[in-house]
Amino acid sequence: MTDRSKPPTFTLPQGVRHQTPNPLIVVATSGTGGDILPFITLGQGLLERGHRVLMLVPKFHESIVVAAGLPCQTFGTRGEWQVLLNDPGLWDERKGWGVIWRGLVPHLGALRELVQQLPADDSCVVLSHPILVPMAALARSVRPDLHIVACHLAPSNLCSSHDMLTAGSLRIPDWIPIPWRQALWKLINKGWIDPVTLPSLNAARTQIGLPPLPHFFEHLLTAPNASLGLFPNWYAPVQPDWPPSFSAGEFVGSAAPSKVALAPELEAFLCSGTPPIVFTPGTGHQHAGRYFHTALKALQRLGRRGLFVTPHTAQLPDSLPSSVMWQAHVPFASLLPRAAAVVHHGGIGTTADAFRAGTPQLIVPFAYDQFDNGLRAKRLGVAEVLLAKRLSVGRMQTRLAHLLASPDVAQACSTIGQKMAQKHELSWLLERAEAALFGTAASPR
Repeated sequence: MTDRSKPPTFTLPQGVRHQTPNPLIVVATSGTGGDILPFITLGQGLLERGHRVLMLVPKFHESIVVAAGLPCQTFGTRGEWQVLLNDPGLWDERKGWGVIWRGLVPHLGALRELVQQLPADDSCVVLSHPILVPMAALARSVRPDLHIVACHLAPSNLCSSHDMLTAGSLRIPDWIPIPWRQALWKLINKGWIDPVTLPSLNAARTQIGLPPLPHFFEHLLTAPNASLGLFPNWYAPVQPDWPPSFSAGEFVGSAAPSKVALAPELEAFLCSGTPPIVFTPGTGHQHAGRYFHTALKALQRLGRRGLFVTPHTAQLPDSLPSSVMWQAHVPFASLLPRAAAVVHHGGIGTTADAFRAGTPQLIVPFAYDQFDNGLRAKRLGVAEVLLAKRLSVGRMQTRLAHLLASPDVAQACSTIGQKMAQKHELSWLLERAEAALFGTAASPR
């Protein structure tokens, strides 16, 4: 909430107006496709279970939410979001947080404004992406008893000192004592996160009569009434320094998603030769030209076929040989079981899709939780990690050759694939979400 942007005036869709005693569930999320799709799945599931659901997302993602059959309110403009995607700093491990936060600052009051539009007797709860927890907490100036549940897509978002694998691209050895790790977190927050986020957040809080905050990430973890992990215990066990109200969950979409038919030209490509190696830097990455040029040369050295997946064609090589195909979007549930390997950024959704398919992974992390996800997948024996800043043709070729030839990797992929096949149904995860939203939970600290 700032003077730079007039708060929007929301008109609630007919389908979510106060017609039943059931509380309205506002599902609030932001980010790229990997951040939006899991919350859409949860929203659809909650809607099918008879709840009133309203998605709150950036305007850029409105069409995909509407296509999923969910009532939707938006904040910001498509142009604002495109400016954010155009910023190469978005994928820099040091600059990325600042890029994301600056994009959110003009819209910090969006959820508060939405809650203000509700009738006084219409109860409301919030299911939130962690980055929007400060936005949800601002709405407590309107409804002090607003119940907030944070859904954590990846374990690194919980900032544990007990299970701290990385600090950005820096690997944290197992022998580092807990007090040293705690000191490192304090240094990261004080020197990097808090100076970027707290001035604007506290200005917004002060403007509506809420006290200023001393620490940003502490607020993200303690403001919610409950927290739910959208990943299983075998991927990241619950840690003693996670919020007391945390509940373990499951990868979203792991409830046997229906296979979507592939495009005819892609189906023909897959049937015309050996299984390809799939390359994607993530749906939102527009600055991965070096990544794709390196991938093409590595494929040529390996003598393998490839599939490049990105909606942003400007970063592709000028011409691709017949052994390499490009697609803007592909349903990974249908594609990855037919791939020799997948090379990706380490987004939690793609990581889980590869687990499910039993496909070897070369993870090339750029920023955020990608470093931690890569090391967790490597620890499970199904992946290799190559930091984006150390990307080279030789390193990519060597790691891919190992993944493709190793019987240990093949066995680990098979084991994880079987574990994923024995997963809980989506209904189980939705029950966990309902318990967090409507059950008893620890009071926010």
